[in-house]
Amino acid sequence: MSTLVIELRQGDMMVVNGAPIRFRNRTRIELAAKARFLFGKQIMPPEAATTPARRIYFALQTAYIGNEEERAGGLAAARELIREFQEATTSAMAQKMLQDALALAEGDDGYQALKLARRVMQHEQEVLGLPPPALARQEATRRPLPAETFCDG
Repeated sequence: MSTLVIELRQGDMMVVNGAPIRFRNRTRIELAAKARFLFGKQIMPPEAATTPARRIYFALQTAYIGNEEERAGGLAAARELIREFQEATTSAMAQKMLQDALALAEGDDGYQALKLARRVMQHEQEVLGLPPPALARQEATRRPLPAETFCDG
């Protein structure tokens, strides 16, 4: 059995098997079993899902770390958003990465699916000249959108 050691700073956030955890002090944790987890900047709040690729990431994130009901809704939303994105884009690279991301998510490998979705977000950012996600998050905080806009659940 392999283990994963993660070092987190005070105030960092982590979601493990759907449960959000905020660290009060710097700590090092060891995950000794398979778990659905994201931490730090990997976690996208609903209000940051402001573009088509970011909505896909949020839906895949929900499919990966949400509770049982949320995961099914997240995967359904991801399927629809990916279909729409693939129809709208002329980028064969983005289409292929999203096809692969969806296959990974459907095969219960959400972490790898999210890695591909992050690459599509970077591509979208470069092609459309969008601000980096951190700046977009600050802008979105000023005019938040409800979570149900992006996925049921």
